[in-house]
Amino acid sequence: MTSLFAVLSACVCVSVAAAKPATDPASALRARYAALSGQLKHSPFPQHLHVESMEGTGASQGDVYAVVDYPIATVSDAFSSPANWCDALILHLNVKYCRPVSRDGHTVLSTALGRNFDQPLSSTYRADFVYSITASRPDYVDVELNARHGPLGTGNYRISLEAVGLENERAFVHLRYSYTYGFAGRLAMEMYLSTSGSDKVGFTLIEGSSDSQPEFIGGVRGAIERNTMRYYLAIDAYLGALSTPAPARFEQSLERWFNGTELYPASSARLTARPISR
Repeated sequence: MTSLFAVLSACVCVSVAAAKPATDPASALRARYAALSGQLKHSPFPQHLHVESMEGTGASQGDVYAVVDYPIATVSDAFSSPANWCDALILHLNVKYCRPVSRDGHTVLSTALGRNFDQPLSSTYRADFVYSITASRPDYVDVELNARHGPLGTGNYRISLEAVGLENERAFVHLRYSYTYGFAGRLAMEMYLSTSGSDKVGFTLIEGSSDSQPEFIGGVRGAIERNTMRYYLAIDAYLGALSTPAPARFEQSLERWFNGTELYPASSARLTARPISR
């Protein structure tokens, strides 16, 4: 059960808070960019990036906000294709298989999720994500993946990627990742966090800790933050490899993903914390 939660925590999905804002979504995302300007400007990460997380009753959510050096058209074109999503998601070691299929009038990403080593597909966990473009404009794009069911009583998986154009051929992106879980999922989570996951932390600096002795969020929120970051790095790596000729693009994007994870070597999860306040 411990190993199963390691897989669950790496599943693709997003958004405990599923409701869309009543205001124009592009304006709302620009307002969020303005509100985070200080955190982004003084980000401890190698790029202008901010991580948030929350834990509710039977639900967890992680958010990554980042400024990327790609125009909004590039981001929109890249992730308005289900096949491109699979090319990005497969970079993560826990995603063993991803293929877009047509089912009941919907485009579905059929995925297989496993552990951080080679294993047969028969021993992986399957999850099917309904792909949808909820908004596509010259200045804004919003793409969602949703899965109602997951292993061990988990469900309501969602991955949401939205982006808005900025000046100087840049874009502001927001990746949200979440799922809900029942008793069995909670039990698996507690076992994982009390054993092999006990020393793994996220990125949020715990209030009251000092620069000389920083303490970072652990537990469920730490796990959500690490995995949200891993999937963000997959998206960023895919975008960075688009200029590479197609035959070499996957190897280039995979190398970029590994290089991104190696920026945080202190954690046993390879992605570790740098000081970032709530």
